[in-house]
Amino acid sequence: MPTNQPRYRVTDTGDVQTMLDLAQRRWPDVHDRKQLLLRLAAVGRDAIAPALDERERERARELQLAALARAGELVDPSVLLADTAWQ
Repeated sequence: MPTNQPRYRVTDTGDVQTMLDLAQRRWPDVHDRKQLLLRLAAVGRDAIAPALDERERERARELQLAALARAGELVDPSVLLADTAWQ
């Protein structure tokens, strides 16, 4: 089927063969090696996604803390607390 997306060729030898053999033992009901490869890829995705999500949350938190620290430079609290700020 024509596509502009990348295609990958993987040969069922060496480490790939070992991984697929292990996958076959894990999922004995799946006999198609391509399906086993896709399952392995999904398990890998599921294994690394939480760590990436946590890193993104940490980065967002760092940005929030930096913004809060800088807020003191940008805003004069005495002006905010004065009645003139709300008039």
